[in-house]
Amino acid sequence: MDHEERDTRAVFRAQLHAQRVWDVPLPAFDPAGAPGEPLPLFHRWFAEAVAAGQTEPHTMTLATVDEQGCPDARIVMLHDADERGWHFATHATSAKGRQLTARPEASLVFYWAAQGRQIRVRGQVTAASPEESRADLAARSTGALAAALTGRQSEVLPSVEALAHASRGAWERARSEPDASVPSWTRYAVEPREVEFFQGDERRRHVRLRYRRPTGGAWERELLWP
Repeated sequence: MDHEERDTRAVFRAQLHAQRVWDVPLPAFDPAGAPGEPLPLFHRWFAEAVAAGQTEPHTMTLATVDEQGCPDARIVMLHDADERGWHFATHATSAKGRQLTARPEASLVFYWAAQGRQIRVRGQVTAASPEESRADLAARSTGALAAALTGRQSEVLPSVEALAHASRGAWERARSEPDASVPSWTRYAVEPREVEFFQGDERRRHVRLRYRRPTGGAWERELLWP
């Protein structure tokens, strides 16, 4: 290791150790007053995250498992949360789409630092009908359609010039054909088996409330040690 690399690492560690978590007052969370099911609480926390100014509260980490059994994760956008589950969309031919076809199980994580909150969702994933998937894409922006039309997601890209060329063509088509079909575009829903709500606390007495639903049963609630 040369002198410059040592200096870079030293700067990184100094910056890392200088970071602080939750320097602002955090909301209280009394799990005794939580609803009997997780969805109403998610809707309430989401609204509170928006009101608190949380950046992009509709983004979440989606974790899947690849063909070797190794975890894989990325950030995606939430499209809805209803009685069927937490919804997102992607190409069925993408890496995550192929992984979900082979093993339709996933985990989601929301992190809302503005309030020291995170939400974890685990469950089985189901694909929506082609009609619902088309409607999902049609409801999005021109840019979203252009991105969906651009290329074969997750495949090797030969050059940045190839991306620029494909993107120009995709934008032209998206503008001229706002109802253009993208057969691989698929909407998915994670049907929750477990949902955990985590409320951070400045004194590290974090509150963790987990909802669990046995197959065919009603929701059960339990507290977890932080």
